[in-house]
Amino acid sequence: MAAASLEDRFLKNVAWILCLCGLLACGLAAGAPASKGSSPTNNGRVLYKWVDKDGVTHYGDHVPPEYASQEQHILNARGYEINHLDAQKSAEQAAADEQRKLDADQRQLRDKNLLNTYASVQEIERLRDQRLTLLADQVKVTNQFLETLNGRMKKMRADSMRYRPYNNDPKAPSMPDQLAEDLVRLSADMHTQEQNLKQKRSEEATMSIQFESDIDRFKELKHIQ
Repeated sequence: MAAASLEDRFLKNVAWILCLCGLLACGLAAGAPASKGSSPTNNGRVLYKWVDKDGVTHYGDHVPPEYASQEQHILNARGYEINHLDAQKSAEQAAADEQRKLDADQRQLRDKNLLNTYASVQEIERLRDQRLTLLADQVKVTNQFLETLNGRMKKMRADSMRYRPYNNDPKAPSMPDQLAEDLVRLSADMHTQEQNLKQKRSEEATMSIQFESDIDRFKELKHIQ
């Protein structure tokens, strides 16, 4: 009799433990967070918030197709924002954003190069003076060459005045072919040198501005007053 009573109590304890384990398992499953990557609709209803063309705010379980490209806010059942979709950008806006990114990357690269290349403002100034002196010498040489070409041109034009069509005398001879070719060639050479001189002066001005900008930026990066 006593053995039967002990067996009944043992079976009751086992059944109570199994029941408790089942309840705990159900509670853990109910309170577990959603797995990563699951859709918000798995955890409850979501609402979409958007603004129409008249500036009126709307809420609904979907966004009308005509507003699908506009900014959207996704809310959970309690009204809290759980996601946000930016408005689709036009080609011009996307191009502007890309240009801003490129400009920022170039500024960052420039700063890095400044800090890696120079140790002091004096180093930048020394290199600036060397480069500007070199350009100034090139400008000087080009000017001297142009003066020489101008001298030759004056002489050739004086010579050409003896020939038609520059000489109105009916008895004046025609201009020799060689002289005509030399005039054309000399005019082309002078034009080329004038363009070179213009380019060198432009480089000189641009380089001066660039070095001054580099010096100012270097001082900012190094916190130099």
